Amino acid sequence: MRIFASLALGVTMLAAPSDPLPRVTPEAAGLAPAPLRQATDLLRQFVADGKIAGAVAAVARHGQLAYLEAAGFQDLETRAPMTDRSLFRIYSMTKSVTAVAAMMLFEEGRFTLDDPVSAYLPEFRQVMVQPTADAAARPPVRPITVEDLLLHTSGLSHRTSELYGRLQVRSRADDLPTFVRKIARAPLMEDPRTRFRYSEATTVVGRLVEIWSGQPLDAFLDARVFRPLGMTDTGFWVRPEQRDRLTRVYATSPRGLAATEIEVIPFTDRPALLEGAVGLVATVPDYLRFSQMLLNRGELDGVRVLKAATVDRMTRNALPGDVLAARGGAMGWGLANVNVAMTTSPSATEGEYGWDGTAGTIFWVDPKTALVTILMTQSTPPDPDGLRRTFKALVQQSIID
Repeated sequence: MRIFASLALGVTMLAAPSDPLPRVTPEAAGLAPAPLRQATDLLRQFVADGKIAGAVAAVARHGQLAYLEAAGFQDLETRAPMTDRSLFRIYSMTKSVTAVAAMMLFEEGRFTLDDPVSAYLPEFRQVMVQPTADAAARPPVRPITVEDLLLHTSGLSHRTSELYGRLQVRSRADDLPTFVRKIARAPLMEDPRTRFRYSEATTVVGRLVEIWSGQPLDAFLDARVFRPLGMTDTGFWVRPEQRDRLTRVYATSPRGLAATEIEVIPFTDRPALLEGAVGLVATVPDYLRFSQMLLNRGELDGVRVLKAATVDRMTRNALPGDVLAARGGAMGWGLANVNVAMTTSPSATEGEYGWDGTAGTIFWVDPKTALVTILMTQSTPPDPDGLRRTFKALVQQSIID
């Protein structure tokens, strides 16, 4: 009866056999249970108030799973409940996975960070900086480097920009070589290394991974990242046997939540574009394992994906001082394609890093407290009523040692 009552409320108690890390009580991980219960109540309240359809969240500390909860529904029409195996479009959280793949090949000597992109992608030899009211289009003052792509200082623009929309740069119906040809024909927004501009650069990195490795991006990630880390549900599309676990995206409207599709080609179709910037679907347990690998400085369950020194380099700020200052100074950017907190504040610990996704997913890794936090919804806007900030604050309040 209690099980049926929980389902009626849209709250799912998660089964231990699927735990992504060794499970312990919150107290055993140095976390107070009360704030974590409040975090669950928060998710339930957002469901009850019609602000989100559902969510899955996880908290791990010292490599142990202290919290894994689901609330609400994958689909409001079918009332299929959220579970720890629910699949989410993680959008820009894909970038960190692609960055890890690239840096694995960096360790193998396939490239250096200051290599010009045009050495591998000849299309970029013709790139131009866009014209202005005072000047015609011109070549950039220096070539785009691989590091520029990883740091979003390349001059490339965002997939939703007016320019890229007008030039039809990005389509999930195009393959990666076609995407590269299109984006290289579009003018740069500014000279490389002069500004942080969040962009489609990581999809270009995905094409470079293919060139450096001699494998399609999905094959490389499966062989070198997903299978070694036990990320069994992560990929560029939802396989037929997974489809009953895919969470629908809901948009807020005056009449409540309304199902919406962000993409013309849905994630249930295999796309031509293996998009290293935004293309992956994953579960919370899968991404928790990936995040724990980063916190462990490149290793998980005896499997080493990256050298510790490489992860250290990837997860600290790498923006030049002037670019960092122009961004505001409080948040840097690392080669892992993550925000890096430069100071301790009420919302972050110095050195904490993480990133989010367009459809309502986010992760945080805090090396100082050995804490990993994942929160996934499928919502647009992605952070209704500051859900992320409130949820994270409760997790931080739970730390007792």
